[in-house]
Amino acid sequence: MAKENLLIVISTDNVDSILKFPLLYGGVSIPRGYWKRVHVMFWGASILCAMNDERIREKVQTMITDGAEFSSCIVCAQDYNAVDSLQAIGIECNHTGELLTTALQNDAIWSVMTI
Repeated sequence: MAKENLLIVISTDNVDSILKFPLLYGGVSIPRGYWKRVHVMFWGASILCAMNDERIREKVQTMITDGAEFSSCIVCAQDYNAVDSLQAIGIECNHTGELLTTALQNDAIWSVMTI
């Protein structure tokens, strides 16, 4: 049985890389049937990009419409004072370590990609 879930963990602060790799691939993955479930996590400096870059914010909202899920490390989001801004565009701020641990421990179900 093939894996159906993709977890993308983004921690880079390079906006161009975020737009041209994880959000580009993640954005077409559900519509093209590559994956049934796509979950994107923002950790660390990528949170500032998600909060401040309008292109990323628009892409997140488009991907949510297509069925992707988003979350952000609550500790990092609080450190950056970004919780309200992220939640306003549909990025849930929570303890992302729980889903990351589940995905890493269940490699028969999840594929994990880190950027």
